[in-house]
Amino acid sequence: MDSGNSSRIVVGFVITCCAFILGACGAGLSGTYTNPTGLVTLDLRSGGKASLTMMGENEQCTYDADGKNLTLTCGGNKTVWGIHDDGSLTGPGFVGTLAKRKS
Repeated sequence: MDSGNSSRIVVGFVITCCAFILGACGAGLSGTYTNPTGLVTLDLRSGGKASLTMMGENEQCTYDADGKNLTLTCGGNKTVWGIHDDGSLTGPGFVGTLAKRKS
């Protein structure tokens, strides 16, 4: 095997590993989050799909996680949510902190 092919194999392997690692990080967020009053529920599903329920109104959304931030896009509007070490999320405005429901 020449060094050109070896390099391609190594680069392909590294890219594949990174894709799995990044996918696993997002998957760790999957679940249902609620604020203490129960007026806000955020359901994060695999594949970057989400639904946001506020005061009984449900909207289908998408999300993307990057380090300590989650960007939620609902109806073309983007909001940035904080991801905390304890697994909770902080939303914009009155939403406050949402904790993950236990299964």
